[in-house]
Amino acid sequence: MGRFEIREKYFYLNGAPFQVISGAIHYFRVVPEYWRDRLEKLKAMGCNTVETYVAWNVHEPKKGQFVFSGMADVAAFVRLAQELGLYVILRPSPYICAEWEFGGLPAWLLAEEGMKLRVSYEPFLWHVREYYEVLLPILKPLQITQGGPVIMMQVENEYGSYSNDRNYVRALADMMVKGGIDVPLVSSDGGRRECFNGSGVENIYPTVNGGSHAEERFQVLSEYTDGGPLMCMEFWIGWFDYWGSGDHKTGDLEVGAENLDVLLSKGNLSFYMFHGGTNFGFMNGSNYYDQLTPDVTSYDYGAPLSEDGRITEKYRRFREIIGRYAPLPQVNFSTEIRRKSYGNLTVGRRVGLFEALPDISVPVECPYTKSMEQLGQNYGYILYHTLLDTEPELKSLRLWGANDRALVFVNREKVLTLYDRELCEEHEVNAPMEQGASLDILMENMGRVNYGPYLEKQRKGIDQGVQVNFHMHSGWTHYCLPLDNVEKLDFTRGFTEGEPAFYEFSFTVEEAGDTFLDFTGWGKGCAFLNGFNLGRFWEIGPQKRLYIPAPLLKKGENQLILFETEGKAADHISLRDEPELG
Repeated sequence: MGRFEIREKYFYLNGAPFQVISGAIHYFRVVPEYWRDRLEKLKAMGCNTVETYVAWNVHEPKKGQFVFSGMADVAAFVRLAQELGLYVILRPSPYICAEWEFGGLPAWLLAEEGMKLRVSYEPFLWHVREYYEVLLPILKPLQITQGGPVIMMQVENEYGSYSNDRNYVRALADMMVKGGIDVPLVSSDGGRRECFNGSGVENIYPTVNGGSHAEERFQVLSEYTDGGPLMCMEFWIGWFDYWGSGDHKTGDLEVGAENLDVLLSKGNLSFYMFHGGTNFGFMNGSNYYDQLTPDVTSYDYGAPLSEDGRITEKYRRFREIIGRYAPLPQVNFSTEIRRKSYGNLTVGRRVGLFEALPDISVPVECPYTKSMEQLGQNYGYILYHTLLDTEPELKSLRLWGANDRALVFVNREKVLTLYDRELCEEHEVNAPMEQGASLDILMENMGRVNYGPYLEKQRKGIDQGVQVNFHMHSGWTHYCLPLDNVEKLDFTRGFTEGEPAFYEFSFTVEEAGDTFLDFTGWGKGCAFLNGFNLGRFWEIGPQKRLYIPAPLLKKGENQLILFETEGKAADHISLRDEPELG
């Protein structure tokens, strides 16, 4: 058994001063077959520790249903790090931010009326407590005090940037201690005094986040550490991309190198990110300042290790700087990884969304519209269908309590595309129709906001109702479309040009390699490989190709399905051997 302590000016590991040089890898953003490779490359850069968030919505996707296998096997990831001689920092706070869907909070929380998040609201704390009753027994034996590699755990994440309910923070810490957590508990906050003042709680050691002005940030942090060691829990050395943001963000290498040298000369750090990985499925987060900005599928982050695990110039520069402060071990990379191009794939079968509804969704009738969460759905799309049986014409339309993007069809002709704030505005509709025409509204959850006060406004679909010609319209059929069952598609049901549809591609693999799906010529949607949701695509970029790790391919026949919503489809896609992030 070992011990990790915070005392005097240093961290101490088994009685000796220890400088934490860490890097972030989120196990849930990397296929397990590549965990070893990413961790070996972390160690080879000179890091002695790996840091990861623990995402609640990964482990409890539905209330009371827990997942700790495959990409969600946090214990296996931690034990593998230990096998490679790395220590581990775990951040199992209910909220993680991380540009991850809803900041890691499970969407089903929003099904409860009046739910308050990240404060001393007993219904929220009750759910956290039930989650911890399952999670903490898994994490407890991974601590260094129990023979594992975990040296510290985080209680909440950048809480001083959200609120100042210190009783809530104490409640989380008490749950962790009661659950057997006895390694040091830490917080992490932005480098402003207001943040530390709002989140500071006794027996929770403060750390700071930031990417520049390292000396100033450490100076502010030192006012709260009582002379103890200084740690940058998130040393931001890149940034994330959102759809429509322009070029791929990589961060300034020279600024990063300069600040790395400062941090290592004065204390401890964890790179955010060392390796970003991928927002597979519908798990990207969004930010909301002046407008909704959903993050792209890639979480490359401009990190030292690229999305597909390639060593970059940033890696080499950082390794050289780390070598001034710590030994650089020789590591033999044990996982053979290659990139491969599989060429152009021609569209095979196709089926329209409206035609496919009977196979992939069960209709729910209700006089009024319900949100995704109220229907037990977390992610994906939802279609609202009604008949305009009292309307001789459709003059105007307005959606109330709606998020995030809507395609509006009258008699299956698209008449409106609405996004973000446009949803709650009144819109004129010029659509020839007769009384009794069909009205269909396809809503897309673009990824729940992961930061700031919009967290509690993240119900998806249409939460309040639809105003038609100046009155609220009644009589709706709901079709939930989480698209977790694309294997049920019947491609013989028919297809209508220009409507949302599913497109199938087949290809044979003799030798599997990492590849990149080029969606040039396609509008907007998501892609599935052998049933696995690879993530979203959108022609506005900056990301132009989706990463496909080789372990997702199988020898022999493989099936790719694209769901495209805009009616914009080419006759082929390509699988290339290079990424294109913008």
